[in-house]
Order: sequence, then structure tokens, then C-alpha cells
Amino acid sequence: MLTTIIFDIGNVLADFGWKEYFESFHFPKDILSRIAKATVLSPAWNDFDRGAKTDEELINGFIINDPELEPQIRQLCENVHDMITKREYAIPWILELKQKGYRVLYLSNFSHKAEIECQDALDFIPFMDGGILSYQEKLVKPEPEIYQRLIERYDLIPKECVFLDDRMDNCEAAAKFGMKTICFTTKEAAIEELKKYHVY
Repeated sequence: MLTTIIFDIGNVLADFGWKEYFESFHFPKDILSRIAKATVLSPAWNDFDRGAKTDEELINGFIINDPELEPQIRQLCENVHDMITKREYAIPWILELKQKGYRVLYLSNFSHKAEIECQDALDFIPFMDGGILSYQEKLVKPEPEIYQRLIERYDLIPKECVFLDDRMDNCEAAAKFGMKTICFTTKEAAIEELKKYHVY
């Protein structure tokens, strides 16, 4: 029997539209590609979500990856408000699941900067029963410690949980704890998967 539904946030409850955000600056395509490699596609991005460094240290880490693009990288990182945008179904879906009697939590790789600057896209969080943003714990998925932290904090029984994430490696890490998992593509597809667990 399921008691708890755990959501990732980016590309599940909100859009993590970094490509669209980068393109909005109208840099040449080759520059956009280099910026992406220096930032969101680089290992340094995990440090962004881990919360172990200041914003300036993180930005400097991106710049080190491609020093010629320092002005562009600083411009992109000045305010990331438009990088994460709302999905209108988030609050109604959360409320629907809670009305069915499920506890609804979140477990997401998320930076403090993004939490502050993208608050309007995270308007669903007050409707949830709690959760963990990676920067708060200095841990990131798929590190097992962040799943263990969630389990302990909310007294979860893993076999009674289903975890929805758009990345297979994050789902596989949750499955190792005994959680049921759904690799998220769309809400409609996720509901079909949840039917297998008699949520619908």
C-alpha cells in the first residue's frame, strides 16, 4: 500500500527551461553552446545545487571553464528568474493526491539562488507536506545520503513510497532504498503509472 508520493521539481512540477532562458539573450549559437558547457552542462553545476559555495564562487567556477565568456556568463547568472517557470497543473495535482489521503513530499536538486529568484514558479511548495531541496543539505541526487535524509526526516517506509523524477539515475538511486519509481515524462503518463499502484 502506498502512503507517500515524492516529487522531483525540475521538469516535473515546474519547467527547468535553461535552453529557452539562454536563447532569450540572443547570443550566437556557438556562444550559447559554449556557455551551456561552462555552466549547466558542467560538473560545476552540481556545486550550484549542492549549496556548498557562495554565488560568486559558483559563478567564478563557471568562468574558469571558459574565461573568454565572463561577461556573458555573469549576465546570464545575474538573475535566473526566467530559468524556472510554472506548470499550472502542479497545485491541483498535489491537492488531488492529498485529498486521496497521500502524503506529498518533494526531493529536488535546487540551488538557493534559484529558490529565491524563482519563487513564483514554486508556489506549490506550501501545499506539500514537506521535502528537501539539495542546497539545504549540501547533498545532491543521486547520492544515496540525500534519500536517506528524506527517509529519516519524514519517517518514511520506502516500500510505501513512489518517487517521480525525470532522470533515470535519480530513480534508480531511490529504487535501491526500496521505493517504487516513475521516470517522469508527462503528467498523463505518470498518472497511468500511478494507476498500477492503485493511486487512481
